[in-house]
Amino acid sequence: MREPAFWYRPRSPESQILRPLGALYGAITARRMARQGFDAGIPVICVGNYHVGGAGKTPTVLALTKLLRELGETPVVLSRGYGGRLDGPVMVDGARHIAADIGDEPLMMARDVPVVVARDRLDGVALAKSQGATVILMDDGFQNPRLLKDTSLIVIDSERGIGNGKVFPAGPLRAPLKAQLARTDALVLIGDGRAANDVAAELAKRNKPELCARLKPDAASVAQLLGKRVFAFAGIGDPERFFRTLRACGIEVARTRSFADHHMFSPEEIAALAADAQREQLTLVTTEKDLARLRGSERVPDGIVPFAVQLEFDEPAKLRQLISDQLFKARERRFGRR
Repeated sequence: MREPAFWYRPRSPESQILRPLGALYGAITARRMARQGFDAGIPVICVGNYHVGGAGKTPTVLALTKLLRELGETPVVLSRGYGGRLDGPVMVDGARHIAADIGDEPLMMARDVPVVVARDRLDGVALAKSQGATVILMDDGFQNPRLLKDTSLIVIDSERGIGNGKVFPAGPLRAPLKAQLARTDALVLIGDGRAANDVAAELAKRNKPELCARLKPDAASVAQLLGKRVFAFAGIGDPERFFRTLRACGIEVARTRSFADHHMFSPEEIAALAADAQREQLTLVTTEKDLARLRGSERVPDGIVPFAVQLEFDEPAKLRQLISDQLFKARERRFGRR
């Protein structure tokens, strides 16, 4: 779905009309979040959002994967596989799965880390542990109570924040903010904006740390596009952020086209994009997540350039200490001091 523009306006008639539905949805979700989840027997780190749509969860999961390996852990990602047809549990295999099977994000992450897709996350726990997991990294699922989370990291785009602060469908929040703040262990703020300052301040009152990070473009991706006029397209939570990133790198963005998040491109759409780019002598560029979906098509034109980014934390030592402490506490809760 495309996010309604009124979600990111302070006041709107649409939001006011939908507030009763949001109150009902929020009450149900908050009650579900309070349930006791199943203990996986190993530490579970959840990377989630307060709101619907994208904010940078996937780059955060990949950054945590690298850190956990440096700490001697064996992480396995557990994902619902949004947009895929398989219920799972299944280990993602890039050689035989496409995005239509298991979702675009699991397919992209599986290049760097073992990924289990399970519509019911409890079903995926045993499979993850059978792969030697010492830590389960949950991609999304913060509001889902089925699995006990030892640590919950909430990712927010600092330029977009949480919109009007109202619960879906009146706004982008998945549950009332107060209920979500109570279950947050740390905040990951991506970018240099100020839209999430109020949320950060509320968490600071609860002595919850704030971790600042930014998406760093891959140098090879930038070099490949410098000096070219590009046609950028994306079907992610915030396509405009992608377009801004390209321009900030000095890349000439001549045309753009936005699609809904997780959009499954039809052969006709792909052909039209390629034809427009060829007619105007432009280079097609998209995100790695979009390319994961495109690779499931039989008619992907040559020459589409994926633009890679990775998440870098301003204070990596602070993140390392947080994760180390959380892993120690998780194991101490289960096994006590020895």
